[in-house]
Amino acid sequence: MIIISFYMRSLKTDKSINLKHNQTEEDMNCLSPSILSADYSILGEQLKQLDEAGAQYVHIDVMDGSFVPSISIGLPVIKTIRKCTERMFDVHLMIDEPVRYIDDFATAGADIITVHAEACKHLDRTIEAIKEKGILAGVALNPATPLSAIEYVLPKVDMVLIMTVNPGFGGQKLIPYTVDKVRDLKALLEKTANKADIEVDGGVNLENVETLLAAGANIIVAGSAVFSGDIEENVKGFLNIMM
Repeated sequence: MIIISFYMRSLKTDKSINLKHNQTEEDMNCLSPSILSADYSILGEQLKQLDEAGAQYVHIDVMDGSFVPSISIGLPVIKTIRKCTERMFDVHLMIDEPVRYIDDFATAGADIITVHAEACKHLDRTIEAIKEKGILAGVALNPATPLSAIEYVLPKVDMVLIMTVNPGFGGQKLIPYTVDKVRDLKALLEKTANKADIEVDGGVNLENVETLLAAGANIIVAGSAVFSGDIEENVKGFLNIMM
């Protein structure tokens, strides 16, 4: 299986491009390390380690202290680290009414913007606002939010993010029933011939990633399991299982 290591940003507005770096192979799996678990005093160095190990995306969690209890990084950090890597910036907005900031995050360098269905008064319009910027649109669901909440917008999104923990904190254990939710989403997408990617985020490690892949996930977010210990070895450990 061929992986294109670096995202061609000049192709970003091509409607044919997808989360698999313009690959046509449907079953390609990609790793999106979450920098929520990174050491920010050496973040540039750690991003380089992710590059060298072969991670395809960088997952960036943005939290506002309202939609979720925690507060994390924002636009200035994203703008700065955009200079450090050409990897896909997978920006996960855990903020209320994210439509207000779509332009800002797109300008800062996001390649994918994912918003929570629970955080949007007008989810359809928010997704349209993302697509209008020529970037990829994702929609996220908290563990207990049913798939029916996004069924009508599925034709418009490039990716669905299933939270496998309650959002807002790193280092949590995966909630077992979310595996069934991933499986149900995969069946729903196949039933409607929808090619959207399925991303999972929360409590993912080398012990449970195969279960998530088997359920239908193909974009894997991992934080603590990547950044605790030897980053390059951890990334390679995931990729050996995923490829």
